[in-house]
Amino acid sequence: MRDPQDARRQFLRNSVNTAAGLMLLPAISNDVFGAVKTVVADQPFVPVMPPRIKFSVIGMNHGHIYGQVEAVVRGGGELVSFYAKEADLNAAFAKRFPQAKQAKSEAEILDDKSIQLILSSGIPDERAPLGVRVMKSGKDYMVDKPGITTLEQLAEVRKVQKETKRIYSIMYGERMENRATIKAGELIKEGVIGKVVQTIGLGPHRMNAPTRPEWFFDKKRFGGIICDIASHQFDQFLFFTNSTKAQVVASQVGNVNHPQYPKFEDFGDAMLRGNGGAGYIRVDWFTPDGLKSWGDGRLTVLGTEGYIEIRKNIDIAGREGGNHLFVVNNKETTYVDCSKVELPYGRQLVDDVLNRTETAMSQEHCFLATELALKAQKNAQNVSAIS
Repeated sequence: MRDPQDARRQFLRNSVNTAAGLMLLPAISNDVFGAVKTVVADQPFVPVMPPRIKFSVIGMNHGHIYGQVEAVVRGGGELVSFYAKEADLNAAFAKRFPQAKQAKSEAEILDDKSIQLILSSGIPDERAPLGVRVMKSGKDYMVDKPGITTLEQLAEVRKVQKETKRIYSIMYGERMENRATIKAGELIKEGVIGKVVQTIGLGPHRMNAPTRPEWFFDKKRFGGIICDIASHQFDQFLFFTNSTKAQVVASQVGNVNHPQYPKFEDFGDAMLRGNGGAGYIRVDWFTPDGLKSWGDGRLTVLGTEGYIEIRKNIDIAGREGGNHLFVVNNKETTYVDCSKVELPYGRQLVDDVLNRTETAMSQEHCFLATELALKAQKNAQNVSAIS
């Protein structure tokens, strides 16, 4: 006999695709977590698209490059070549992607007219200068965050991007590669929580100091904690509040518990005000070893008629995996399983390369998120100096 719970789940999958669907489920029994309705955002995975563009990789000092490559491949990109200065990084990358050719130099890739897009996760302070060279070579660029580490770099990147009309895309993965965050954007557009008032973005990370390269501990190389890991939260603040103008109200940084690394920062936060809402951001390197994830990343979006909370990587209340989304409004409290939501960034970016559009992310949004992070970093007060 069929399990009634299986029947219930199948009903939910068939019934709930949008926020309107959430409102049409009046009397389904509560799940084991209490008075919280559980629904499944049943959007089937989009299959990997056949190759539509050719792309290459230059610089792979952070493991994020693998997710970047996979996003573009899903969207219709063919990885043809790669280059890094470090032999060990080349070897690891070649093992993961044996179909790609190892180039002898950066110039070999930049001079290849068949390549349309370059990806990079090089050392952070080297990413913007590479992006300038990429754009000047007539190619588009997708880079890991932080994509730019100083305001001077930002000015040069903006200038060259305007002159060349090439794409300079920073992959803010906590939004673009998180299924629950993608779903939250859809629900908010549908008006589930009314008008957005504020975002609260928390980005804790685990230190794993023995595994980190030397540049990781040098603020000049990684840009500072707000420039680096908080860049995700600035992107989400702009996106969810729909702000096109914003300013940093206050910010602070500090190295409060790692004196052995004097050029490092382990804590930072910021307050923001935009023309679409307010924001608060906190990032740190204090994820305890007892957590089964590198960080309990969270996003709360407050609206005039409710709020959405996302537990990006883990739900310490007991649900397995990541991508946990909770919706609370004047009608009910709902848990949304986002495990089947499509990640559209790679497909959209490939579309933009082909069509010269801005469907993945507008260029101004990309630069404004970075500008805010850089200003918050530059003007931050030092909490370590408080006596």
